[in-house]
Amino acid sequence: MTDLDRALADIVAIRSQLTRGTAFSGYGPAAFAATAGLALATATAQTLLLAEPDAQPLAFFGGWIVAACGAVGLIGAEMRARARRHTGGLGNAMIHDAVEQFLPAGASGALLALVLARVAPESLWLLPGLWQVLVSLGIFAGIRVMPRGVALVGAWYLLAGLTVLVVTSEARSLSPWSMGLPFAIGQGLMALVIRAAPEADHAEG
Repeated sequence: MTDLDRALADIVAIRSQLTRGTAFSGYGPAAFAATAGLALATATAQTLLLAEPDAQPLAFFGGWIVAACGAVGLIGAEMRARARRHTGGLGNAMIHDAVEQFLPAGASGALLALVLARVAPESLWLLPGLWQVLVSLGIFAGIRVMPRGVALVGAWYLLAGLTVLVVTSEARSLSPWSMGLPFAIGQGLMALVIRAAPEADHAEG
């Protein structure tokens, strides 16, 4: 390895350390508040349109997958715009790092749904609670570069997921509100935490 190669490798390593050690200011409260509303809207629509969610699991989970994609789009768009304005040249690297931290939890949730649908469709009622637990793990994975209050959001999703599993264990049935309420409260709480954080205040200025 030449001196130039070593120097370039050192620069990449330093840049990576800066990215991972800097609080990510790309998250904005507006997108998270909008996703809270999206969760409530989805739960309301399914309550009105799906008389028996257990008899229509594809429609039930399809609706929530569409809502999740919409939420990712809203958060991603705001994240890119804010990161470019407030993190300088590290913006793209920090977005990549943020996605990388949450990706294992997201991929696990998708694979878990596929496996349950294939080998144990009678156990699909477990998915809402399990998905919330996985969201909490994704949040805790990225906590070092997020506002300290985000730990409360992670704790909420963990508690909500376990509670949903207990509450739905008797009937073992799907309910739009077992998804809608936990995610609406969790996303709303995330919006409040980010809004109150110093990084958010600086970003708004």
